[in-house]
Amino acid sequence: MSLVLDAGAQDLLFREARTANTFTDEPVTDEQIQAIYDLVKYGPTAFNQTPLRITLVRSAEARERLVQHMAEGNQAKTATAPLVAILSADNEFHEELPTLFPAFPQAKDLFFGERAAREGSAKVNAALQAAYFIIGVRAAGLAAGPMTGLDFEGVRKEFLDDDHTPLMVVNIGKPGEAASYPRSPRLAYDDVITTV
Repeated sequence: MSLVLDAGAQDLLFREARTANTFTDEPVTDEQIQAIYDLVKYGPTAFNQTPLRITLVRSAEARERLVQHMAEGNQAKTATAPLVAILSADNEFHEELPTLFPAFPQAKDLFFGERAAREGSAKVNAALQAAYFIIGVRAAGLAAGPMTGLDFEGVRKEFLDDDHTPLMVVNIGKPGEAASYPRSPRLAYDDVITTV
């Protein structure tokens, strides 16, 4: 059975899309980010929770502060990308559940009254949303460079608060010269899929 999505869109989102390490200096606009969010906000999560928070790092001063918390190999990428986003999980996401999941407003207190339960759920569901965000960046004709090589606690203290857990930093823009490494292998279907 073939996919419904046409081959060009499949290539744009998956087969030809690559993690970018260099970018052109073409800016990424607020309108592009708004369009990306307006698309990916429909991605499924548990109880329709929306724990992902996106902090856009645009100013030179903020960029300098962020670069200090990146691993050495990620500093130049972060310093030169047209736009950088800090993706984090809001551990107080449950406050929005009565609005976001009106079919079962009791979920807020029944499942997420304890902080530990919220943190676990926020991390998993924000990671899902982060993946949707990266696909959305690709759908906008841009490249994403997600990175977890960073001082998470330093980024949290510098840009967030105790209610937010940083997940990754994503560089965003049009890919520059030699932007990607050669395509790495992937596991075969039989190595991943098991039927029971």
